[in-house]
Amino acid sequence: AVVDAVGLWLPATSLGGVESMLERRRRWGTEAHTVPEDLLRLSVGIEDVEDLWADLDAALRA
Repeated sequence: AVVDAVGLWLPATSLGGVESMLERRRRWGTEAHTVPEDLLRLSVGIEDVEDLWADLDAALRA
């Protein structure tokens, strides 16, 4: 739900860009069950930090 609700964060598997990205871990049934289904991996880019916080906060509250 958070991945779908954010506006600035890009859903991505590769976290090597300059844009802020997030990835939902354990998306596939073959992944280890020790990885929580609700784990998000964040990579902070060069966008304004206040905009990123506001976007993430709004998504978490949705």
